[in-house]
Amino acid sequence: MYENNNISTLRARMITEKPELGSAENIAKWWLLGTSGCHLCDIAEQLITQLQAVQRITYEYVDIADFSEPLIMEFATTIPVILTPTKRLNYPFSVLDLQQLLIG
Repeated sequence: MYENNNISTLRARMITEKPELGSAENIAKWWLLGTSGCHLCDIAEQLITQLQAVQRITYEYVDIADFSEPLIMEFATTIPVILTPTKRLNYPFSVLDLQQLLIG
């Protein structure tokens, strides 16, 4: 798990390219970064759904194909990726790993 100031910088870069991510509705959500046809991304969504059964979290699915080449390359070999407002979690992860994102 990554946890540092780079997360806010990374999210700001993403908002610059996809301004709707900066809306009041989306800014506090977790972002699940993936792309179409990614079976691991489907698994990641299932894990989030399992967590939602016991924790109240909201997320936004963000397709990395909607970004510029440098930003796509930032995630190309690590998707699916969860970005919270302060933390980054690369796959593989479990429901327990997702719960850990809620701590702190």
